Amino acid sequence: MIGAARAAALQVHLDGFLAAQDPRLRLPNDPVELCHRYRAPEDIEVAGLLCASLAYGRADLFKPVLSGLLDRMGPSPAAFCRSLSERADWAGLEAIVYRFNRGSDLGCLLWACGEAQRRHGSLGALFARCLDAVGGNWRGAMSAFSAWLRGHDFGPVLRRLGPPRALDHLLPSPEGGGACKRLNLYLRWMVRGPDAIDFGIWPLSPSRLIVPLDTHIARMGRNLGLTRRRDMSWRTAEEITASLRRLDPEDPTRYDFALCHFGMSGACPARRRAARCRACVLRPDCGPGSRLVRLPVHAAPSGRAADCARPSNSLPSRPA
Repeated sequence: MIGAARAAALQVHLDGFLAAQDPRLRLPNDPVELCHRYRAPEDIEVAGLLCASLAYGRADLFKPVLSGLLDRMGPSPAAFCRSLSERADWAGLEAIVYRFNRGSDLGCLLWACGEAQRRHGSLGALFARCLDAVGGNWRGAMSAFSAWLRGHDFGPVLRRLGPPRALDHLLPSPEGGGACKRLNLYLRWMVRGPDAIDFGIWPLSPSRLIVPLDTHIARMGRNLGLTRRRDMSWRTAEEITASLRRLDPEDPTRYDFALCHFGMSGACPARRRAARCRACVLRPDCGPGSRLVRLPVHAAPSGRAADCARPSNSLPSRPA
């Protein structure tokens, strides 16, 4: 975790960076865009869980799958889930396959959403009950929430769609030590805001959120000195969040969308280049970028620095 003086200086720079961004320009590249189709909180939270759970891999591959499924579910995803046991048409779930998951996994998720509405009134109320049951422990509430959604008799789904292939992957638990990026992403959407990206429909404090750790946030976190860890674990997510909490104790994940998309857009690629780093608005706060641009033009560096210092007419590197 960064120190107080470093946090104060970084906050000034990141607040300026955030103010200069227009998140609406990056919204088409993010799964949360699909949730903005809806206005009713019950539809937003169901669509959000579906979109966040399948948000792995490339957005241009999973977003069409999600968009097509939401189209077939009709104007109210929440109503579709509640009526699933009575429907003859299961919205084409039989044909869905996306990497590790198939229609039976999504069918189980939608069935559980319907059960949550019937038993607790909403997904938000279910999470709040999980939080109370574990004495306010956020990680414990995430585990209980995920376990509740996975722990049903999915007999009707299995008879229609067959057994799930990777339901645990769709609804992971932090007890396994993984960062649970997609579940943390869903919680960010539901808890913080409302703004142009997040909805703020669950009455919980955003101060307790954990940053959704993916490769982009991990790289940005190391570059900015928010962590020295190099793994994609829950501990790394906690450490980056703890550093961001020094900047904004009440809303530590408010930088997440901008930093993540800064990496996704290629503005901060995995393979650094001196010309790009020199022009980067975050370069004064970026240790690797600052070290790179200090290399003299005539130097003949080796290893990773050599890749970053290739002349502009060399073959481009593969996008991250």
